[in-house]
Amino acid sequence: MYRRIFAALDGSRGSRLALDEAISLARESGGLVIAMCVVSDAPRLTDVDSGYVEQRDPAGLDADKAAIAVADAETAFQLSGVRGIAQTVEANGQDVSDVLARAAAECDADLIVMGTHGRRGVRRAVLGSVAEALLREADRPVLVVREGPGAGAGML
Repeated sequence: MYRRIFAALDGSRGSRLALDEAISLARESGGLVIAMCVVSDAPRLTDVDSGYVEQRDPAGLDADKAAIAVADAETAFQLSGVRGIAQTVEANGQDVSDVLARAAAECDADLIVMGTHGRRGVRRAVLGSVAEALLREADRPVLVVREGPGAGAGML
């Protein structure tokens, strides 16, 4: 079924649920999970009324939090007996969704699995949605795992 499953990590409960789903799929198919966490330590310059302000991409993690997410994934692979690779990649000022889409393509993933926080309203408008952007950009199937009430997974 799926030989190479790409799991997007961000250290959240939703991304852990997505990792668990990726591991379950890999166990069923004998596949490999490639878990990726985007590091966004470097600030980006943002134009605020023609006065530039340094701003960090809220979707990316700092190196310390990313290392924790990667270690958690490696432990999950060991405990489950599923083959997996967990690593970080630097955003280098690019959108997290762009970095994830490119990484999934480079590793020739059959499926992308990622969590979503299920934010609504102003919080979503301000923070944006990496899951939504990745759904638009990805050139392969994406399985979105939602945390919170009514949590579940849906293939898009």
